[in-house]
Amino acid sequence: MQSKAATVAEYLAALPEDRRAAINTVRKVILDNLDPEYEEGIIYGMIGYYVPHRIYPAGYHCDPRQPLMFAALAAQKNYLSLYLMCVYDSCDGSAAGSNARWFRDEWAKTGKKLDMGKSCIRFRNPDDLPLDLIGRALKRVPARAYLSSYEAALARRGAKAPAKKAKKKSAAARAGKSR
Repeated sequence: MQSKAATVAEYLAALPEDRRAAINTVRKVILDNLDPEYEEGIIYGMIGYYVPHRIYPAGYHCDPRQPLMFAALAAQKNYLSLYLMCVYDSCDGSAAGSNARWFRDEWAKTGKKLDMGKSCIRFRNPDDLPLDLIGRALKRVPARAYLSSYEAALARRGAKAPAKKAKKKSAAARAGKSR
C-alpha cells in the first residue's frame, strides 16, 4: 500500500503508533549502518534509501527519473516490509547470488524465521528481525560497490536505459496536416 506522503516525517506521522515505533526501530538500524552517499526520502510511496542523481545521474534504468533504490521500509496492509536490494544479487562484487547466500546463511544462524521474497523481508515487529544482521548487510555494500554491481548486472543482461516513449501523433499529424 503506497503512501501519498511527500516526506519521511509525513509518512511516519500517518502510521499508527505501534507501526511507527516498529518502522522507527528498523529505520535507526538502517541510518546507523548506511554509507553516507545514500540518501533517505520517499520513493515509490515508501521510505527509501537510494543512490541520488548527484552521484548516479543515470538513475534507475527502468525509470531514469527515479534515483537508484538500495533499500526501503514500508508499512503494508498486513505486515511491515524491509526491502534490501543488496541481498537480491551479488552486490558484494563476488559470484552471482553470493550476497543472498551469505544473508540467508547468517539469518539461519539467528534462529529467527525468514519470511522473504526476492528482496522483501516481511515482519510484524522488529523482534522478528536480527537487527545486527540487517546492519551488517547494509554496511557490506557501500554506494560505489552497489553501483559497480548494478552496472555489471545491466551489462550482463544487455540492458540499456530505456528511450523515452514518443507521444502518439494525432491522425492529422500522421497525415502531415497542421493546424
